[in-house]
Amino acid sequence: MLRRLLAPLFGASSAGADSREYRAGQIWQYRTRPGEERSRLYIVKVETLSNGEPAFHLYLDNLKIPNSQLPGHVQSELPHTPVSSQTLDQSVVKLLGVATTAPDISEGYAVWREAYDAGEGGIFTISVAEIVDFIEEATRQHFGSQN
Repeated sequence: MLRRLLAPLFGASSAGADSREYRAGQIWQYRTRPGEERSRLYIVKVETLSNGEPAFHLYLDNLKIPNSQLPGHVQSELPHTPVSSQTLDQSVVKLLGVATTAPDISEGYAVWREAYDAGEGGIFTISVAEIVDFIEEATRQHFGSQN
């Protein structure tokens, strides 16, 4: 409570940099890549990792990731990405609301969970826009220069 009262005095973001404020179901406006300003960030699942840190499982929509393997050659959604509170702190701009129905991240989450449990997966600590750039580059490398 005191932190919220003092935040304006110390220039803290109105979105709040306190990870305890992030909850499953929230829909956020975030700092997007140019041309993706309509994209929204959905916090679908929150869990505590084995190291005690929170993990936030996101779904993003209205993206423009070139992908020659899809109809229209554009990937408009990122159906699952695990991130840290640091990622949210540096990315979110404005809380838009709370979803009554969460997007389905089950397939991506299951793949991530298996890798995490095997010690081969983790969470992103870079901004969401940088994550989307990373996914675009990985897609380009995987499918070649057709994108």
